[in-house]
Amino acid sequence: MKALLDTNIIIHREANTVVNKDIGSLFKWLDKGKYEKCVHPITIEEIKKNPNPKTVETILAKIDSYILLKTVAPILPEVAEISDHYDKGKNDVNDSALLNEVLSDRVDILITEDKRMHFKARLLNVSDKVFNIDSFLEKVVSEHPELIDYRVLQVRKKHFGEIDVKDSFFDSFREDYPGFEKWFNRKADEIAYITEKDDKILSFLYLKTEDRDENYSDVSPVFLPKKRLKIGTFKVVSNGLRLGERFLKIIFDNAIINRVDEIYVTIFEKRMDQARLINLLEDWGFMKYGKKGEELVYVRDFTPNYDTENPKLTFPYFSKNANVFLNPIYPEYHTNLLPDSILKTESPENFIESQPHRNAISKVYISRSWERNLKCGDIIIFYRTGGYHKSVISTIGIVDDVIFDIEDEADFIRKCRKRSVFKDLELSEYWNYSESNRPFIVNFLYTYSFPRRINLAKMIELGIIKDIESAPRGFQKITKQQFETILKETGTDESIIVD
Repeated sequence: MKALLDTNIIIHREANTVVNKDIGSLFKWLDKGKYEKCVHPITIEEIKKNPNPKTVETILAKIDSYILLKTVAPILPEVAEISDHYDKGKNDVNDSALLNEVLSDRVDILITEDKRMHFKARLLNVSDKVFNIDSFLEKVVSEHPELIDYRVLQVRKKHFGEIDVKDSFFDSFREDYPGFEKWFNRKADEIAYITEKDDKILSFLYLKTEDRDENYSDVSPVFLPKKRLKIGTFKVVSNGLRLGERFLKIIFDNAIINRVDEIYVTIFEKRMDQARLINLLEDWGFMKYGKKGEELVYVRDFTPNYDTENPKLTFPYFSKNANVFLNPIYPEYHTNLLPDSILKTESPENFIESQPHRNAISKVYISRSWERNLKCGDIIIFYRTGGYHKSVISTIGIVDDVIFDIEDEADFIRKCRKRSVFKDLELSEYWNYSESNRPFIVNFLYTYSFPRRINLAKMIELGIIKDIESAPRGFQKITKQQFETILKETGTDESIIVD
């Protein structure tokens, strides 16, 4: 397998002045997956134009460790058309030339952090071959679970004073913020969220609630008075396990608990890991607001709203007026897919978040249900099966996308594997179970775990389900009144309901 690497990936890997653990993870997995690391002649040309002669010398001295493409594919008509329409300068044209190598089947995949390249890849229908660092790591972790030689521990709360500020994880903060260690030590009794591996930090999150009288004179334009949740410190080392989404879930949960009007973060855009974090935040509704000194300020409006066309932008809010479906999930898959909905009878140690589908907010559910009339913005209530007394409803999910257009078994596995509880062999068996009733895919957002669980007996008593024979065996639509009964009986937090 040949992996073509974009110029910025090479520069971040080989420049002596750059330390980037995400790049290290990428190259580790390229080696484990036995990928040939390729560079395009255009990349060599771009490196030579770098204004820093030392950087050029350093990178070119190491370029022999890559496979240089000996020939360049002729530009295909569809690439030329996209380039003519969207490319505004030499760099954009060069990017299109790299995409052309993918479309020409000269290489198997392309890895780039450039958002415009990913946009053009979608237009050219090669987005399944063009990855950023995060999506590539998810791909290899899901395709090669046998290569994983560690387990990421679940997110833990720790006092700052219990955390080693000398850990190399914090080097980038020391570089960006003079006096970082003094600030860190003053926070000794405050709480942070972290994950660790072998006593080394992989991710860190610090949150602060600010009242309406907070001084924002250093933010331009100055914030209006609001209650806000500040993302004070946030960094995740890429490893294919979707820890970024796991931490976003924690951010949104804290915003709900503290009844804030807005979430914001200040962030530099000097390094690749910072740009990737900005991309993640933008995907979930954060928008560039202004600046604080040299830092960018991104905000997320957190007043109740529900975007049925892109529910990520208003997550975790939902509407009682949406279509609502009960949907069964077997006990052996329930807590694996929905870890925050763990039952009191289950051990948390059996559900440590060491797999991508456990950490993600965006998840996959596969179904052969005869009811298939689901669309983006609809609500799913997950019903954990188990009999008259042990079956319970546990979780709300919001439909993000429904996929019926599946080419074949390989396409089905490819679309499911990163966010599903099933391994490839299980997905294959599920696909081939019935030729007359192939499965479809529901991508959903893992939104809310009910504080109180209603069992099947109670649902029959409340008139949500007629009798035990009528328990859902696939997606089963319920009425608005039945949904309101569920929300009341489960003690659902009304602040996440927009109407």
